[in-house]
Amino acid sequence: MNNNSSLVSSDETWNFIWRFFMSKKKLYFIGTLISFLFLTSVARAEVSEETAYILNTFLFLVMGFLVMWMAAGFCMLESGLVTSKSVSTIAAKNIGLYAIAGIAFWVCGYNLAYGIPEGGFIGSFIPWSDASSLETGYSDGSDWFFQMVFCATTCSIVSGTLAERIKIWPFFVFAAILAAIIYPIEMGWQWGGGFLSAAGFSDFAGSTLVHSAGGSAALAGAILLGPRLNRFTNGESKPLEPFAASSIPLATLGVFVLWLGWFGFNGGSQLALGSFEDANAIGTIFINTNLAACGGVVVNALLTRFLYGKTDVIQMLNGALGGLVAITAEPLMPSPFLAIIIGGIGGAIVVFGSQLLAKLKIDDVVGAIPVHLFAGIWGTLAVVLSNPDASLGSQIIGILSVNIFVFVVSFVVWYIMKKTAGIRISQEAEKLGTDKVEIGVVAYMIRD
Repeated sequence: MNNNSSLVSSDETWNFIWRFFMSKKKLYFIGTLISFLFLTSVARAEVSEETAYILNTFLFLVMGFLVMWMAAGFCMLESGLVTSKSVSTIAAKNIGLYAIAGIAFWVCGYNLAYGIPEGGFIGSFIPWSDASSLETGYSDGSDWFFQMVFCATTCSIVSGTLAERIKIWPFFVFAAILAAIIYPIEMGWQWGGGFLSAAGFSDFAGSTLVHSAGGSAALAGAILLGPRLNRFTNGESKPLEPFAASSIPLATLGVFVLWLGWFGFNGGSQLALGSFEDANAIGTIFINTNLAACGGVVVNALLTRFLYGKTDVIQMLNGALGGLVAITAEPLMPSPFLAIIIGGIGGAIVVFGSQLLAKLKIDDVVGAIPVHLFAGIWGTLAVVLSNPDASLGSQIIGILSVNIFVFVVSFVVWYIMKKTAGIRISQEAEKLGTDKVEIGVVAYMIRD
């Protein structure tokens, strides 16, 4: 009895030990497998060529529709800042220019920019056609769409400056020329591999190529168009009331929409999402873009309080945009602190730029020239603060080349239209408002 008990006990002991070690082995194996999978998941393994193609195409499409949404932002911002008798006209201009830019960029704009010889000046006047292949790294159609919405943004910049006194159809004609010819040519000098690219000019997402260019076109139009009736008296701005903004909340919403779209504008300009480095770069771009806008808002709030004794909400709105424009030339390389500084200076430039235009009797209804032209120049110069590959000389050459070209050609186009079809509505029509005269639809109606 005792011997049998002993044997049983011994068998149970060995079975227990065997099960123990086997369970340990199983646990060890499972732990090893989990560790391997974890380490594999965090490794910076190269994705396949097809996967990179898909990810890059996805980036262009998603970021592109964010930039497309900026068209709505411009529409709301301008609608909020013009007087109530011109809001319908603003809506018509913005949806019209977007449609015109899309067609014009397809007809010849894209190939004028990207059909340019290396180090050259101009591409080909032929429509875009799909040449997608795996070797390009992304869908050709997605690239066309992404570049098209940049073109439309350039046209949108011009709209607000000339509001409340320009005829709508001459504006549409100019938008077509800007989208089909002017913008694609100068954009191709850098992004299409033209002479500015060869000269070492650096403009990551378009502080000069998009924003300053749009501001230069707007400045040429504003000079030839002249200010709104009674806008200036003895060189000074009239009190706000005769030109009161129709809706500050609408303008504020427009700025937030533009702010959102800017993440697509700058983030998409990384042009790739197929690697660990690209993903991290886009994250950095988002952070710096956001901080630059924040810097512009805060600086303008403080500055207007100091200068005028009141915190100017319109300048705060434009300060955000000035900060965004300034960081657009190089949103990847700066530290977060430097991004705030660049954006803050961009915002300050908007305040002092607005004062300069008033002294020169140049009427910019929404402040687009200080925001896009002046802040864009600053942002392009500021590239040298963080990008060791950029030189001040190359940046100055790029700024002068683009802005002189766009201003001169735009001035000629505006001048020809002024002397032929005319670009400005009559004084009587201006008193009635562009909504009644140009559109026939009144945006705001007070009913009993």
